Amino acid sequence: MQHGKPVSHISQAYPDRVEVRGRDLSSDLMGRLTFTEYFHLLLTGREPTEDQRFFLDVLLVAIAEHGLMPTNIAARMTLAADPGSLQGAVAAGILGCGPVILGTSESCAQMLEAAQEKVASGGAPVVVARDVARAIHASGGKVPGFGHPVHRPLDPRAERILELADARGVSGRHVLLARTLRDSVAEAWGKPLTMNVAMPIAAVMLDLGFPSAAMKAVPILARTAGLLAHLSEEQQDPLGLLLAARAEEGIEYEPPPEGGL
Repeated sequence: MQHGKPVSHISQAYPDRVEVRGRDLSSDLMGRLTFTEYFHLLLTGREPTEDQRFFLDVLLVAIAEHGLMPTNIAARMTLAADPGSLQGAVAAGILGCGPVILGTSESCAQMLEAAQEKVASGGAPVVVARDVARAIHASGGKVPGFGHPVHRPLDPRAERILELADARGVSGRHVLLARTLRDSVAEAWGKPLTMNVAMPIAAVMLDLGFPSAAMKAVPILARTAGLLAHLSEEQQDPLGLLLAARAEEGIEYEPPPEGGL
């Protein structure tokens, strides 16, 4: 990659003011923008439209919390081991935001964009979606945004996002393709698979003009709020060491066979 002029367009602190994306933080942004609107401005350099703000709020609320997920368990156990390191515990949880947990929306967005390129070249959405699903099934892979260990047959969060997108008139070509993929995946696998929350997040954000590179930023920000809630509770009613003890109880030790593993 060729590097250009070393410059940042995000912010600069001066003795008498802080400038963020060309706006004065104290006299313009503070008291006018909500945090969601401010996050959009920081991330994209633009203030959001009403629909962008509304759905960014919806998506942040949808995925901030989902029980004792591995991210939250890792954070709680880290705080139990080092009670003075709140930031370390948050970091431990965020490090678990990968392709299995929280990072799937990014994969969904990439898949939807690749499929849309084929549609733009003349392919019918139904045919493109069918080809994508069949190709993944034939390779033994998993379709991003489909399947869930708890929510069956529907993920209520996903359905609510789609319902709101329809109601506010923002459902576009990416939402259409996501719905088409749901039918194609069911056909390829021979059974319905739950469309989980990651797929509508990606589809709606793309239809609202968010870049695919920003997809992972939303779940990371949202889950940070959930982690802070778990860690606040951990400070009051500790569970971290109990979780570690239950892991010891639940996993049986066996010595390795002769000759090693």
